[in-house]
Amino acid sequence: MRADVLAVPPYRQGAAPTRPGFKLSSNENPFPPLQAVVDVLSDPAAVNRYAAAAMPELRAALAAEFGVSLDGVHLAAGSVAILFQLVAAAAAPGDEVLHAWPSFEAYPSLGLNSGAVSVPVPLTEHAEHDLDAMADAITERTRVVLLCTPNNPTGPTIRRADFERFMQRVPADTLVVLDEAYREFVTDPEAVRGEEVLAKHPNLVVLRTFSKAYGLAGLRIGYAVGAPAILAAAQVTAIPLSVTGVAEAAALASLQPGARAELAARIEVLVARRAELVSGLRGLGLAVPEAQGNFVWIPEGPGGVASAAELAAAFAAEGTLVRPFPGAGVRITVAEAESLPVVIGIVREFLAAAGA
Repeated sequence: MRADVLAVPPYRQGAAPTRPGFKLSSNENPFPPLQAVVDVLSDPAAVNRYAAAAMPELRAALAAEFGVSLDGVHLAAGSVAILFQLVAAAAAPGDEVLHAWPSFEAYPSLGLNSGAVSVPVPLTEHAEHDLDAMADAITERTRVVLLCTPNNPTGPTIRRADFERFMQRVPADTLVVLDEAYREFVTDPEAVRGEEVLAKHPNLVVLRTFSKAYGLAGLRIGYAVGAPAILAAAQVTAIPLSVTGVAEAAALASLQPGARAELAARIEVLVARRAELVSGLRGLGLAVPEAQGNFVWIPEGPGGVASAAELAAAFAAEGTLVRPFPGAGVRITVAEAESLPVVIGIVREFLAAAGA
């Protein structure tokens, strides 16, 4: 086995509780599928046949939202699959893939298949992308820059003015990926929005997913919007026929007007729960960063807890699972309403025990 492969930790899925409790470790949507999706899935699908690889109806619907041509949309089995495709298409052995850290856990492994090198840039003290430091870190070997907004696992967004200043420093032949997996939960009016900036930057690709807000995590479907030439290269590196017809049908159903209204109502509920959770944790004296996804972040160190691993263990002991990032912090998914007082209670007891 390759030494560079063995040196990178594998991606870890959030574990499931082994006793009654809440799974707050994978940023999953706590609501059942949208009714339109249920209606589609209840109709027996021709699963003995491959789905049409081009999926023109779904791509046309997404292209219309972004104001791009049909070939400006690319589908895959989750947006993470497109991340691997883009890096494989753009970065050769010895090239660099630049990203903030901590950020999405898959980022460090994206370049392994092609031999590219991961270059992490630490976040600011406010758990935000340090765009000045990232621009300074760009070299002649930088082929791909990954921007996660809102940042998973810490929560803050990249603001549009900061994004535009950053793009002015990025070479025109360097691919920039704006990873907006949690875009639907964003309420910050100053946050960059892919659909508003895509046309200005030919080297920009915007990623979205149906896994989070839409609740289709188990069906695996995400999409990219960008220059057709870039997306065509990503298709070359893709695993053929990886998006199922069932996933396509569910995604199309999710875009229908009635489903959109139902989705908006659910997002409003989760945003309100997020605010309640942030308020409760800050009331305990924790420096919780601005939360713009469907999760909140408790840092390890000043303003946070002494040990992310120990806090996660305290949650697990009560049957509730969160995602620890040892040395950095703990990410907690905003989920069922009943989970909020449980989270606050566990953290309160943990802090009290630590203070004693």
